[in-house]
Amino acid sequence: MDKKKSAKEAQTVKAPWIKSLGDIPAHLDYFEGSMYEAVNKIAQKYPDQVAFDFMGRPTTYRQMMRKIEQCAKSLKTIGVREGDCVTIAMPNCPQAIFLFYAVNLVGGIANMIHPLSSEKEIEFYLNVSNSVTAITLDQMYHKFEAIRQNTKVVNIILASIRDELSQPVRVGYMLTEGRKIKKIPADAPVIRWERFMSLGNACFWNYKVERKSTDPAVILYSGGTTGTTKGIVLTNRNFNALAAQIVATNPMFRPGDKMLAAMPIFHGFGLGVCIHSMLANGGRCVLVPRFTAKSYAGLITKYRCNFIAGVPTLYEALLRQHSMDKADLSCLKGVFSGGDSLSVELKKKFDTFLYDHKATIQVREGYGTTECVTASCLTPVHMFKEGSIGLPFPDTYYKIVKPGTDEEVPYGTEGEILLAGPTVMQGYLNRPEETAQTLRQHKDGLTWVYTGDLGMMDSEGFVYFKGRIKRMIITSGYNVYPGQLENILDAHEDVQMSCVIGVPDSYKMQKVKAFVTLKEGVLAGEEEKQKLLAYCAKHIAKYAMPYDIEFRSTLPTTLVGKVAYRKLEEEELAKLAAQEA
Repeated sequence: MDKKKSAKEAQTVKAPWIKSLGDIPAHLDYFEGSMYEAVNKIAQKYPDQVAFDFMGRPTTYRQMMRKIEQCAKSLKTIGVREGDCVTIAMPNCPQAIFLFYAVNLVGGIANMIHPLSSEKEIEFYLNVSNSVTAITLDQMYHKFEAIRQNTKVVNIILASIRDELSQPVRVGYMLTEGRKIKKIPADAPVIRWERFMSLGNACFWNYKVERKSTDPAVILYSGGTTGTTKGIVLTNRNFNALAAQIVATNPMFRPGDKMLAAMPIFHGFGLGVCIHSMLANGGRCVLVPRFTAKSYAGLITKYRCNFIAGVPTLYEALLRQHSMDKADLSCLKGVFSGGDSLSVELKKKFDTFLYDHKATIQVREGYGTTECVTASCLTPVHMFKEGSIGLPFPDTYYKIVKPGTDEEVPYGTEGEILLAGPTVMQGYLNRPEETAQTLRQHKDGLTWVYTGDLGMMDSEGFVYFKGRIKRMIITSGYNVYPGQLENILDAHEDVQMSCVIGVPDSYKMQKVKAFVTLKEGVLAGEEEKQKLLAYCAKHIAKYAMPYDIEFRSTLPTTLVGKVAYRKLEEEELAKLAAQEA
């Protein structure tokens, strides 16, 4: 194959070969309606199938659609109109599902935020989106009330986890978690969930707004490990295209298959893959409102889940769950890792774990950005290449260029990852300059996302993620990529997980420091540190060697479970500042 060929041409060449691997077409036909219409269409086909389970309580597609329509009538009654933003600050629970699709049905835009955001973060999210209505849980009320006067929000809807629990579970909840909820004044200016839903009874006008597939439908937020938070505006077509791609790249999927939806609804991975892709194809979501490794492990086996998706830290935590020792995982059809780089060693460990627990599959790593909802590249079902994040989804094109340019590099050469396809965002909210920097149209007529990530592509079209361009340590003039050092550390028999950062240094510019969590039973101490440093010396160039290894019982994570290396960097900067003071 000519090494100058574009990714688009390369995909055309390899299409017949892909078909032999998993019958995955290079092109798909996409539903051109709204997200609500996509789910409603499948609900007409499977009305009595379970759409989702929540804390042991199942809800069928028919029941779900009735609640969504009632919720839409209520939104119309309180004044939500076409194009209005409604902020949803909820965990994975039924009310969040009902409201998300109801907002879509009335022509609004769902502004998805983390329910545990700080007051100032909530204020920012409400104002940048010009939200007119917000829904959150009763335990978050006081944060919303504190900043409400600084926003344009007219109505705050308060839901409670207890409202969607079966009677026996509700009693247990109120005796435990429910007792911790701070009391809300009786005259609080809010609409309680039950009252809100009853308002729909007064809606006698048409509440259904016809929206085009290209209309904005959702705002998700980037940030966490990579700097300033930006609102990412996504369309109905972005989500519906993803739903089609997820099923096409997983031909073993059947309506009724169960997905453990632990990834949060305010994140592209959770909303796009675990929820909408399932509900738009007749799947069954097992909603997890609050993630812990113990609860996750229990739900996999209780529901005999067919698909699970998560970030590497989740799989690392599962390896330490003794409740999984005798688990039968033969029910699994797909295990997906995304959101952060999965080290080669962690993949090996978890693949062995799956094999030892009767699963017939391996972890399939994917890659994507919130700028295209979530995943846009996935390891094929029947073929794995070590270190690869797989092949692009149907109608999705990747190419590797010299960073910041449109000049493609040869196969096997590192450069910036660019991608194009039907899931690419409309743009950044109120940030035209940054949108123009990230979305650029090339001579091929495609609009490409400049990801800011380093990677390469081999001659068969497999893509390899090498790290974030900005996440690079420059020490004594040498470029050091933390991900490569983490792979080496993770391969050591004593290491559970690692994170490598650069620490400012007057002589070297930056020096390398490693943070390590050890496997259960391994003692942290000077002897272990020297053992690991000696191991590093055999595998790492002298200029890239860590000057120190610090042991931690856990590593800090972002709201969606990625290792928060910036938090570690901030801690080191604070230490340096304290020493200089």
